[in-house]
Amino acid sequence: MTPDMLLRREDHGAVLRLVMTSPGTLNALSRAMIAALSDAFGDIGRAGSVHAVILAAEGKAFSAGHDLREIQGARTDADQGQRAYETLFAECAAMMQAIRALPQPVIAEVQGIATAAGCQLVASCDMAVAAQGTRFGVNGINIGLFCSTPMVAVSRAILPKAAFEMLATGEFIDAERARMLGLINRAVPAERLQDETMALASTVAAKLPAAMRMGKQAFYQQAGLPLDQAYAAAGRTMCDNIMLPDTDEGLNAFLEKRAPRWPS
Repeated sequence: MTPDMLLRREDHGAVLRLVMTSPGTLNALSRAMIAALSDAFGDIGRAGSVHAVILAAEGKAFSAGHDLREIQGARTDADQGQRAYETLFAECAAMMQAIRALPQPVIAEVQGIATAAGCQLVASCDMAVAAQGTRFGVNGINIGLFCSTPMVAVSRAILPKAAFEMLATGEFIDAERARMLGLINRAVPAERLQDETMALASTVAAKLPAAMRMGKQAFYQQAGLPLDQAYAAAGRTMCDNIMLPDTDEGLNAFLEKRAPRWPS
C-alpha cells in the first residue's frame, strides 16, 4: 500500500485529524504504516497552523499492533531475520518518540481493540479518548512473545504492577479499567467518540500554541529528572513562558476581565 492509502488527513480549523485507513489489516503497524505515520508527524510538526492532533482509525480496531505476517515473513534466516527485526523495532520506536517530540498535543481516538504495539501507540499519545467497549492488551505473551517494546510506553503510562500483569498474563482490560489506570483519559459512548475527542482537541487547540509547546516539552523532560532538577527545569520553562509577549497579553486580559487577543 502507498502512504496515501494508509492515512487520511482531515483538517478541522486548528485541529488535524489523522486517520489510519487500513481496516482490512486491523490498522496493523506494518513497516509501511510506521513510515507513513513518521512522515505525517514530521509534516505536522512543521505546521504552525495545527494546534492539536487527533490520531484515529477506520474499522473495528484502532490497531492490532505489528503485522505478524510481515514479522513471520522476515524469518528467512537467523542473520537476516535479526537485522530485519532490529530495523522494524527501531523504526517503530522512533515513530512513537516522534509523537512526544511534536509541539502539538496528540489525542488518540480509540475504538474496538488496541493490542500490543497498538496499545503502545495509545500509551505514546499525550491523551486518549476511547469508546466504551474498547479492549486494550499487550498480549504477545500468548504466542510466546513478551511485548518488550510496547512495555516501554505502557509501563510509563500506568502503574507498574498493572502494566506487568497485562504483559505477563496477556489478558485484556476494558475502557473503564484503562481509564482508572491512566491509559486513557475518557471512556465515552461509541456514538459520541468522534465528537467527544474533537471537543477535547478543540479545547486544547484554543490555548496559546507557544505555551502549549513549551509546556509539553517540559512535562516529559521533568518526568525523568530527580525532584530538585525537575523543579529547576520547570522554573526555567516558566520564566521563558512568562516572558512571551502573548503571555503578557493573556495576563492583561485576565486582569481586565476579557478574552485574550492571541494570533490565530
